[in-house]
Amino acid sequence: MSQASAQPFLTQLPTFDEDSGQLTVIIETPKGSRNKYKYDDKKRLFTLSHVLPAGASFPFDFGFVPSTRGQDGDPLDVLVLMDSPAFVGCLLECRLIGVIEAEQSEDGKKERNDRLIAVASHSREHKDIESLDQVSPNLVSEIEHFFVSYNEIQGKQFKVLGCPGPQQARRLVEDGIKLAEEK
Repeated sequence: MSQASAQPFLTQLPTFDEDSGQLTVIIETPKGSRNKYKYDDKKRLFTLSHVLPAGASFPFDFGFVPSTRGQDGDPLDVLVLMDSPAFVGCLLECRLIGVIEAEQSEDGKKERNDRLIAVASHSREHKDIESLDQVSPNLVSEIEHFFVSYNEIQGKQFKVLGCPGPQQARRLVEDGIKLAEEK
């Protein structure tokens, strides 16, 4: 077996850091980017998924949680609050603070497509945030609006169902680990 094939895919890394217990997140799209990148597990590379229109960009770093799977079949999505943008492929240790529970629909087909919200462990600006209810309601509303408009651009509908805190986010990750193990 070649050295490259012996290495785990990014999607198969541990969900939680062994030493700190923090959530592992792989950044696909940095804060401020109009380019939406997606990790291709088969190619083991990040590819350009699409480009947002002028004036639209990601409000925070966006990525996935390794060794999980959501109801859409992809690893769980996570938006990471951090002081400055990371880079595509950056591994971050994060603290879960909540989840934007959502239903996404396209061509009459509906599925859950929740967005975990986390704080990067090394963030200075957001270091005291432990729960989504500590984030400004205006900022939460703007994040929700971003996901609604982001999906609209792609011809999908994104309906926010609720914004529970870290306990529900943790349950979602645990369910995502079980779904990934069944795959």
